[in-house]
Amino acid sequence: MKTEQTAQPKLYIGIDIHKRSWKIHCATDLFSGKSFTMPPKPAVLRSYVEKHFTDYEVTTAYEAGCCGYYAHRSFESYGWHSLVV
Repeated sequence: MKTEQTAQPKLYIGIDIHKRSWKIHCATDLFSGKSFTMPPKPAVLRSYVEKHFTDYEVTTAYEAGCCGYYAHRSFESYGWHSLVV
């Protein structure tokens, strides 16, 4: 019997954005997540997601602030859902 996936797994990423670094918290619909700090570059986060969460539907959220919407536009260009709150 062949098993088919009926729902796409979801990844939720909360970001505390600062000029010099980002604090990231990742969670899926199955586990509560992992937190880490990374350089403030959307491409670095994309590489992490592609390596560890292949084929996940990604949603990001971060607080609007002095760093603008550059990250939001980058995340949207990756096909991710992005919320600036």
